Amino acid sequence: MAAMTSEALTSGTEYETNRLVYAERVADLRRRRAAASLGGPERARALHKERGQLLPRERIAALLDPGSPFLEFCQLAGEGLYEGVPPGGSIVTGVGIISGRPCMIIANEPTVKGGTYYGITCKKHVRAQRFAWQHRLPCITMVQSGGANLPDQPNIFPDEGQFGSIFFNQVRMSSEGIPQIAVVHGPSTAGGAYIPAVCDETVIIRNQGAMFLGGPQLVYAATREQVGIEALGGGEMHSRVSGVTDHLAENDAHAIAITRDIVANLGEIPPQRWTVAPTREPLFDQNEIYGLVSADPRIPTNNREILARLVDGSEFHEFKPLYGDTLLTGFARIMGFEIGILCNNGVLFSECALKATHFIDLCCKRNIPLLFMTDVTGFMVGREAEEGGITKDGAKMITAMASASVPKYTLITGNAYGAGYLAMCGRAFRPNAMMMWPNARSAIMGPDQAATTLAMVRDEVHKREGTSWADDEREAYMAPTRRTFEEFANAYNFARNTWCDMVIDPLETRGVMALLLDLAGRMPQQHTDFGVLRM
Repeated sequence: MAAMTSEALTSGTEYETNRLVYAERVADLRRRRAAASLGGPERARALHKERGQLLPRERIAALLDPGSPFLEFCQLAGEGLYEGVPPGGSIVTGVGIISGRPCMIIANEPTVKGGTYYGITCKKHVRAQRFAWQHRLPCITMVQSGGANLPDQPNIFPDEGQFGSIFFNQVRMSSEGIPQIAVVHGPSTAGGAYIPAVCDETVIIRNQGAMFLGGPQLVYAATREQVGIEALGGGEMHSRVSGVTDHLAENDAHAIAITRDIVANLGEIPPQRWTVAPTREPLFDQNEIYGLVSADPRIPTNNREILARLVDGSEFHEFKPLYGDTLLTGFARIMGFEIGILCNNGVLFSECALKATHFIDLCCKRNIPLLFMTDVTGFMVGREAEEGGITKDGAKMITAMASASVPKYTLITGNAYGAGYLAMCGRAFRPNAMMMWPNARSAIMGPDQAATTLAMVRDEVHKREGTSWADDEREAYMAPTRRTFEEFANAYNFARNTWCDMVIDPLETRGVMALLLDLAGRMPQQHTDFGVLRM
């Protein structure tokens, strides 16, 4: 396989400006992650520790094997959506290794509003479950939740994808032999009680964990019965009398030890079905990516240079290099895992779409996963493009991408607008995981295009009415639209709404992809049947 060459200038004023701007973007990402990792306010965390309990991330760290990575999902969910609520959506979700086995861990954050569920909490919990379901990962739910946050009822209760879907997913995964294990670390009410109740095995902590459909106050209000927490739903009662729980622990550490033993007895760990080659670093310094991505999002990136800094040995076996050259397609390895890559290097033309369709078909036949590296303003428009069949050819690409049953991953490295975002395996097409770099942006169209489009509509109104407006009035009309689209397209807006799984530093890309590919490689191969490819 041929090694890629590089012609990038890695010095000079422009490169240094880009590098400094990107370094600040990464520093901002780290600040946001730190705020999410902190949990609730200091007073709530101190009270939690005074009760002799581990904080949620301490519980996760104790549960994982020493040295295990923790691939966190939707860490920035809910950022800025709720007043007084820190990023994270009052729950922590991610994949780590427990007793040698990859597992999905879902941990309530009781220091944030008592671990209650907002709409975004439900979305994050359900997303974690669906990833676990897709990869047949045991789910370990660390429960300490007051149930639904009642004022947010419309986003929690009535619809698919909300709280009820959590139970549905648990039951269906269990029915398919995907283990569901819960640890009740503290008081868990209503939905927080059903989550452990529908698990395969449940651990509860004596004089600390409790679960009930209605707490003592609600019981008294409904029946006038006076009963304490332990008698109503404590660990001793549920382990000896009701039988809802299966294991009684003395404290957090004991509960975690029991849980590790449960995971150790889940049977054989699925083997890796792909041949993984020895890892080789790229020939070119990954740190140079910071200086190669322009500080101005309107200036395109030479993504051939980016690719050379991401794949093993900078080796890329390119497919159809002379045809549809604004889309790079080819085979490479990332930390030893073979992968088929589709990488934008300009707008999508008919030739690009046809090339992508052919390449996706090859990868499906060869059982090679797909990585869509997205940096595209969309498909080419105009009369010549339409007469050339751009809509028909774009439909072929979308059909092939949507039909492909090999593992698929989307990494937005720059702009991802309109149908280009969709064709490059946008969120609606259910990639196994979707990541964004801090500079990434996505929307129906770019801010300037959106503002200009709406202004042109207004121009037509003036024309019909025989009126006009000055240039400064036109610009004032466009400014709010431009600002709205810029705010929408931001990677952190996607992250806070769980429209992507994670925002990652470009230097984390190789490690994240290796973890994801290792999980996918432990799943059986799936056959692909393509939809109709319009001729």
